[in-house]
Amino acid sequence: MVTWLAENIGTIVVLIVLIAIVTGIVLAMRKDKKSGKLSCGGNCGSCGGCAHAASCSVSQKKGN
Repeated sequence: MVTWLAENIGTIVVLIVLIAIVTGIVLAMRKDKKSGKLSCGGNCGSCGGCAHAASCSVSQKKGN
């Protein structure tokens, strides 16, 4: 077991770093969603044709 760990330590470290980065991104996205931030920048008047246009609230579409 120790030999296997020693042979694969680089792969293990990279995996741990990637998991930490992805976890941080997911947590930041959840925090932004809870605070009402939109991924398109919140200017729904200019993104009527974008894929997220349907997710904009009515008050944001009116520019309020």
